[in-house]
Amino acid sequence: MSANLLQGLSIFLVGMMGTGKTTVGKSLAKKLGYRFFDTDESIERVANQTVREIFEEYGESDFRELETKVLAELSTLTRSAIATGGGIVLKPMNWSYLHQGLIIWLDAPVPLIVERLREDTTRPLLDTPNLTDTLTELLESRRNLYAQADLRLEIEADRTPDAIADTIIKRIPTVLKSKPIPPSKS
Repeated sequence: MSANLLQGLSIFLVGMMGTGKTTVGKSLAKKLGYRFFDTDESIERVANQTVREIFEEYGESDFRELETKVLAELSTLTRSAIATGGGIVLKPMNWSYLHQGLIIWLDAPVPLIVERLREDTTRPLLDTPNLTDTLTELLESRRNLYAQADLRLEIEADRTPDAIADTIIKRIPTVLKSKPIPPSKS
């Protein structure tokens, strides 16, 4: 039902790393009959390097430029669920691409994110002596940007990605009224 309601409008999942954008995005895509993309995975394919390698070799600024290029490409697609990197909201230009679809903020509390990312060695921004402080500062610096999403969903530890995707699908009609549907492309 919601897939028809969306009329091909893509969904962009934004939020901090560790909030479940990729797993929820895959579930959402399956339930809607959509394709799934992850901007970080797309960047790694384009660059033929991991996100960590890109950060180490070229720095965050070059990574963010590549992220914008990938987002620009993905934003032209319809019928897609797209998990974005946590920092994609930092560049004003990216918002013009995100607004091509429905933007959903997955908002999880810092303790849950810390629990999920404690052993993660793939994320360069987590090379820090105090993970909780770093994640708290990152979230605080981005909260107002994430809040520009069309829909905010609070993430709780005991909710499965499928349950979160179901909640998103139920809430889509509440935000679609204000969202123009772009002409169909594939």
